[in-house]
Amino acid sequence: MMINKPLVLTYLYLLIYILLSSGVILYNKWVLSPKYFNFPFPITLTMIHMGFSGVVAFFLVRVFKVVSPVKMTFEIYATCVVPISAFFASSLWFGNTAYLHISVAFIQMLKALMPVATFFMAVLCGTDKARLDVFLNMVLVSVGVVISSYGEIHFNIVGTLYQVTGIVAEALRLVLTQVLLQKKGLTLNPITSLYYIAPCSFVFLFVPWYLLEKPMMEVSQIQFNFWIFFSNALCALALNFSIFLVIGRTGAVTIRVAGVLKDWILIALSTVIFPESTITGLNIIGYAIALCGVVMYNYIKVKDVRASSQLPVESIPDRIAKDWKLEKKSSDIFNPNNSSDNNGGNINSEPQIDEEAPLIASSRLSHIGRTQVSNHGV
Repeated sequence: MMINKPLVLTYLYLLIYILLSSGVILYNKWVLSPKYFNFPFPITLTMIHMGFSGVVAFFLVRVFKVVSPVKMTFEIYATCVVPISAFFASSLWFGNTAYLHISVAFIQMLKALMPVATFFMAVLCGTDKARLDVFLNMVLVSVGVVISSYGEIHFNIVGTLYQVTGIVAEALRLVLTQVLLQKKGLTLNPITSLYYIAPCSFVFLFVPWYLLEKPMMEVSQIQFNFWIFFSNALCALALNFSIFLVIGRTGAVTIRVAGVLKDWILIALSTVIFPESTITGLNIIGYAIALCGVVMYNYIKVKDVRASSQLPVESIPDRIAKDWKLEKKSSDIFNPNNSSDNNGGNINSEPQIDEEAPLIASSRLSHIGRTQVSNHGV
């Protein structure tokens, strides 16, 4: 029996992505939680990630020439990179702060709202059209999240508000990326995205850090372990690179399926690693309902992309097994030609990456509405 090496390699990349994505989230929770490592400074942790990622990206772009920088003018940087970095920094700040108040499992359930926020922001900004079928899916997702929240034993309004605010900020970043960067015709991969956006995000985070966390750090006994923070930042950076490999190897459908699988694995793992993260039957029922809405939404959007590019709608297993090149074409990173001009403002044509990644341009592999590398839930 012949072994399909490309297929095996692809599944290996997907496995690495799932492990790193889940690992970064659990690691961040462990570092920030007062019950474990006890470093309750989410802005500081995010700044460490941004600083480390920015430095590594600089060496990769300028010293080792792994990738070439894009033609970046001051006008493009000021009008595109700066506002995108501001929302990116905000999404990471609020998202990481939520770890202090609510469980990893509940955070993953709330993240099902990402396509809802992205869709409504896209409609408001004119990059997507209001459609009844999509709207009904958004209602289904929202109902599922509400049920899941109602079933949360340790429900915390502060943590929930932080997470939802982070989701809204991320949705704005995704829409801004399409409106600003793609219209300028810029093509960014995870490395060049980190190169331009990470330093700017670091600067934005400095202000809230100076006002909110610096005074607390001066009076509290900080537990600073170099190897803990170095390995944490390295894992976040490795996640970005794994996303880069996965995107180059597979396509939009495969990546989103892997993202959904990762969410379920993460919810299960978090209850084992953090015993206080209790899951109720209502949690599972609500999340399952929300997930049904997300899957249906993904199908509608993928079908739209296929139709707009005159490609047949194939089943996920067929696409995974048969045609890597065709699938890759539908998920090109930051390809301006795949933007709203071709698919009715479909925001999903943007790069697909994970919110847990230190950056970039498309966050949230789990759901087609979350595009761009981003993000890590640093």
